[in-house]
Amino acid sequence: MGNLFAGPHLWIILIIILLLFGAAKLPALAKSIGQSARVFKGEMKAMKDDDVDAPANGTEASATGTGASSTGAAAPAVDRPADQDTPPRAS
Repeated sequence: MGNLFAGPHLWIILIIILLLFGAAKLPALAKSIGQSARVFKGEMKAMKDDDVDAPANGTEASATGTGASSTGAAAPAVDRPADQDTPPRAS
């Protein structure tokens, strides 16, 4: 099929964009698109970092669903705030 946007086609598209938006608004439009791309890239990086950190923080559930780790050891004690009705578990 070939390259659809090559040579004269690209120039025609650029001229139409220039006529629609005007020369004064093109720099602001380009700046806005650049800022949006940076925000999107930052959010994607943050999501990837969260995915990498999640297993290291111990958020993976065990296969048994009992709260014990896969080695069979007891789960660590969880300290609860003093204002709750139930006392903290002893380890």
